[in-house]
Amino acid sequence: MTPEQRYELLVTSILAKSRSARICEGRGFGSTGQLKVRGKIFAMLVKGKLVVKLPSERVDSLVAEGEGERFEPGTGRKMREWLTLSSTSTQQWHALANEAMRFVEGRE
Repeated sequence: MTPEQRYELLVTSILAKSRSARICEGRGFGSTGQLKVRGKIFAMLVKGKLVVKLPSERVDSLVAEGEGERFEPGTGRKMREWLTLSSTSTQQWHALANEAMRFVEGRE
């Protein structure tokens, strides 16, 4: 399964279970589409990789575990609350996207 197919399954699942989540077909940060809640991005697919917004401490932990790296949107500056998931990560996309949605909604 390609990352794009995997992301499409994630989007379908999130939208089916959440009344507040929306998909926006934007090109922000070079993404092919973004999942938003309350107008704020919480997950997106960028260059074939899942990118999620999480508390900076959680991102620190996942980076230290080798599960991914801080997202860098092409400006040379890494973002402290954004994680680009490694292609070898053992993390489940759906679980991370739900965690990100709760974080952005303020329901950590």
